[in-house]
Amino acid sequence: MDTDILFHQLENLAEMLGIEIRYETIENEMPFSQGGLCRLGDRYVLIVNKTIRKQDKIQTLGRAVARFDLSSVYLLPGLRAFLSELQDKIRDPEKKTSR
Repeated sequence: MDTDILFHQLENLAEMLGIEIRYETIENEMPFSQGGLCRLGDRYVLIVNKTIRKQDKIQTLGRAVARFDLSSVYLLPGLRAFLSELQDKIRDPEKKTSR
């Protein structure tokens, strides 16, 4: 799937799930961070490092939405396949994937 299409589908899905997305420059002296999902009160906020490559932003968005129950959400087959593969990697980081 085209990275631009996948990126926008993930952004739309995150918004549909009620996740606020913030693109921020993350500066720290610790190891490099792509960002991550956090909960502030009763809402979810996803902070994405705006200086990373689009492919890394896709991974950050994907890891965030993959934490939610998507079984009753209609997803295009390519997006569902991407998220399913990502969920498998999250569960078993050593697992080899088809890509």
